[in-house]
Amino acid sequence: MTVASKAIAMFQKLNVPILGIVENMSYYVCPECGHREEIFGHGGAREAAHRLGFPFLGEIPLDPAIRIQSDSGKPVALDDSTLYGKAFREVAEALAARISVANYQGTEDISIE
Repeated sequence: MTVASKAIAMFQKLNVPILGIVENMSYYVCPECGHREEIFGHGGAREAAHRLGFPFLGEIPLDPAIRIQSDSGKPVALDDSTLYGKAFREVAEALAARISVANYQGTEDISIE
């Protein structure tokens, strides 16, 4: 059973709506040369979302800048000029779209498309 499958089972037992799946620490981009490395593998969350019937909301890269900036009170998510800020923005937009559609439809169960 994957981490995503375990998390979904737990949230379902607790009756927590599942809006979608995000792949955290999806990849690392070297700040010196721009090489992208998929340290922990890649695509597992997208595959799990498809297999389990949940929307895939996006990928968040792994980078110390995310923690450093957030700890200093300047969340990287607020800076669209960076790769990391763009990744957070894309996930937030996908999440907002899911919530908007669910509210428009008057759906209480927004966990499955």
